[in-house]
Amino acid sequence: MDSLDFSKLNGLVTVVVQDHDSGEVLMVAFANEEAVRRTLAERKAYFWSRSRRKLWRKGEESGNEMEVVKVLVDCDGDALLYLVRPKGPACHTGNRTCFFRELEPTDPSAPSGARRPT
Repeated sequence: MDSLDFSKLNGLVTVVVQDHDSGEVLMVAFANEEAVRRTLAERKAYFWSRSRRKLWRKGEESGNEMEVVKVLVDCDGDALLYLVRPKGPACHTGNRTCFFRELEPTDPSAPSGARRPT
């Protein structure tokens, strides 16, 4: 825990959640120190909800829990990678992953100069 830098995001670190078996990126969330400690202790994915301003465990309401197999830290200590075995969809929409929408270059919100995938 000493290698983590919670100062850059007001007490939080970014968490990328990836399926341990398939390698698919499932979601991105944030964690405070307590969320990381509980994740490591219980091997369940805990996060900090910025909108509700409280700790939450993935699946506590939906049942779609995540077994945490491994936690990796990035080189700056301000981001984590949770390698998980999901017990259902990761996204609150019911999709397996939160990354199911493609940003098209014709989209007004796309960065200028964006290219179409080939």
